[in-house]
Amino acid sequence: MPLTRRQRFPRSRRAVPVAREFVSAALVEWGRTDRLDDIRLCVSELVTNALLHGVPTGREMCVAVTLDTGMVRIEVRDSGDGSPHARRVTPDACSGRGLWLVREVADDFGIDEHSVGKTVWAVFKAGQVTAS
Repeated sequence: MPLTRRQRFPRSRRAVPVAREFVSAALVEWGRTDRLDDIRLCVSELVTNALLHGVPTGREMCVAVTLDTGMVRIEVRDSGDGSPHARRVTPDACSGRGLWLVREVADDFGIDEHSVGKTVWAVFKAGQVTAS
């Protein structure tokens, strides 16, 4: 049976570290810490992207983490317009690497469009359960 946690976050810079800790706490509780650094990095990137490009003023985003049959899936859903895409940028660019980085670090990555907004997700193959 899958384990899932969801939490809503306001459109605020503070949401990035709070969302990262929310996901980390769930994975530690579930004993799935082998990819924790990769997952925390990707949560930071996805939440930052949602804040900068997806969450309209006055709205929230939803962050979910699911553990199912050895896979960890993180999702960030917002109600904004637009379709994000991973792109390569020039070496001297100051931004624009977030989704490319997520695509490279995660085992799978995608975007689900909804009638309002979208969900950007990443999947990680989880290793053995660790003692907590």
